[in-house]
Parts: sequence; structure tokens; C-alpha cells
Amino acid sequence: MRISEETGLIQQQVLDIVQRTLDYIAETVAKGRKVELRNFGVFEVKVRKARIGRNPNHPGTNVPIPQRSIVKFRPGKEMREAVLRLTPKEVKEARAQEQSNNSSL
Repeated sequence: MRISEETGLIQQQVLDIVQRTLDYIAETVAKGRKVELRNFGVFEVKVRKARIGRNPNHPGTNVPIPQRSIVKFRPGKEMREAVLRLTPKEVKEARAQEQSNNSSL
């Protein structure tokens, strides 16, 4: 809604543009390629090594966990600095606001 108000575009147009952007990012990352958005961050695929885990229901039992690919996100410098300036109180208030917005839907 904010983008629509600031640009004068119809909300449906903004939704289509944002959704296509996210789809292209997901498609590129799913092909194993890195996506860098300047001043925002980097999405990339990393491979986790195979390892041995433990079954929480049977702690004595080892469970082999196979190698797998995961998506990693590294925030850009500006985002990282903005988040570092947040206080625990601000984070708590933002989460409370988010929950109240979700419960009113």
C-alpha cells in the first residue's frame, strides 16, 4: 500500500511487480546462483556437510543427516547497521505491534 501511495501506481500493479521480483529471485537462487541487491543484501546457496545428529526421542540413537543445499541471506551494510542500532525494547515493541496487527485480521 505504501509503494502504491508513494508512486501513484494501482495496488494490483505494485503487487504484480513485487511478486515477479520475488519469483525471479527465488528462481535464480533455485538454480544455485547468487542474487545481490545493493544496499539490501545477498541471497546465495550454501551446501551443508553431512553429519550425525541425535534423535531427541531416543537420545542414544544416532541419525545420519545427509548433505543438503540451503539458502543463506547476508544483509547489506546499511541494513546491518540499522538493525545494530535497534534496542531490545524496540524489537519487543515491533513484535507486539506485529502480533496485534495479525490478530485484528
